[in-house]
Amino acid sequence: MLKPNIITPYRGVRYHLKEYSRKGPQNAKELFNLQHSSLRNVIERTFGVLKKRFLILGSGTEPHYDVDTMTKIVLACCILHNFLRRVDNYESLIEEVDHELL
Repeated sequence: MLKPNIITPYRGVRYHLKEYSRKGPQNAKELFNLQHSSLRNVIERTFGVLKKRFLILGSGTEPHYDVDTMTKIVLACCILHNFLRRVDNYESLIEEVDHELL
């Protein structure tokens, strides 16, 4: 099985978004960490919404599928979520997740 490529932030360099509120990134490593942190927040928010909408992702009691099957389940949930947003924009779900992440 192939190990996924994981890009980690630079250690010992500012990372969290709040650390950049007063002064923006000062070099390439800080810029990378700022972008990494921003992307991580988007991913956490996305999975929070998906887990609330599709219990198979967030129940904790779901069957344990292999990685390929779980990838397909997550992709299917993303597709369904995007379709449902066009049909019935469920903003309260997104607001609830945003509130939980704060």
